[in-house]
Amino acid sequence: MKFRRRAFMHLIAGAAALPVAPHLARAQAYPSKPVRIVVGFPAGGATDIMARLMGEWLTQRTGQQFIIENKPGASGNIGTETVARSPADGYTLLQAVTPNAINAALYSHLSFDFIKDFAPVIYLARLAYVVVVNPSVPAKTLPEFIAYAKANPGKINYGSAGQGTPQNIACELFKMMTGVNLVHVPYRGGAPAVADLLAGQVQVIFAPVSESIQQIKAGKLRALAVTPTARLDVLPDVPTVAEFVPGYEASGFAGISVPAGTPAAIIDLLNKELNAGLADSKIKDRIVELGGTVMGGTPAEFSKIVAEATEKWAKVIKFAGVKAE
Repeated sequence: MKFRRRAFMHLIAGAAALPVAPHLARAQAYPSKPVRIVVGFPAGGATDIMARLMGEWLTQRTGQQFIIENKPGASGNIGTETVARSPADGYTLLQAVTPNAINAALYSHLSFDFIKDFAPVIYLARLAYVVVVNPSVPAKTLPEFIAYAKANPGKINYGSAGQGTPQNIACELFKMMTGVNLVHVPYRGGAPAVADLLAGQVQVIFAPVSESIQQIKAGKLRALAVTPTARLDVLPDVPTVAEFVPGYEASGFAGISVPAGTPAAIIDLLNKELNAGLADSKIKDRIVELGGTVMGGTPAEFSKIVAEATEKWAKVIKFAGVKAE
């Protein structure tokens, strides 16, 4: 009788453990195969480099490959849609960036809702833009540029990586807050815009730091201001726009998101490992070189950043009448 009672108790204990055992097993086994990190833009940009830094870190920490897959097009929407349609199992991650917040207002017929269809993992970095002008522009400071623009309404061209891109929206916010009249010249990417700025075809760009810092240091472009509320370590002598235009802020973000419904244990594991990566000095230094500020933190904190950016840029897009190309 004692044997039967003991066996019965073992069965009861085993049955009680069944509901949680598969969940625990999934978390403990993850990752058991290669993981994709989808980047919705071409290789070589700041966010792509950041994804590769974190992918390499995760590969070393987990023993499984984290493979970067570039799916450029439609301002990041092609890559984002790919992840939205993927299983919520932690094996397809998205390098979430500022265009994901902008596109919610810019495109009226997206097949996904970025806030509802994705779960945040981590806020990797805040990204900065720098207001750069061709040296022929007779303005050495941002106040001088604002005065010059007001004296020449509609005669100064600003370039961007395209209609609805962060560079475009950052400059439209600047126009909105200062009342200057600058003419937008959209390009297919940041590199050709910077090339035409160097050639004098456009006079100013709100450029990603990674795309302009070498020309700034070489004296080929003049940096007037940076767009976050704090100065950058890589350009410590360049003031912020907000020092002259109170309240102005136009930071970008880079983070990691996954399809909604991904197990919390997997999100927690990724968040923990990525926070550890952001504390690594080599990774931190590289992000700073790209014009970023290392952030980290919880999924909830990243969710708040995305929601705030989505609301903010929707107002600028409506005010400026920006339309998708």
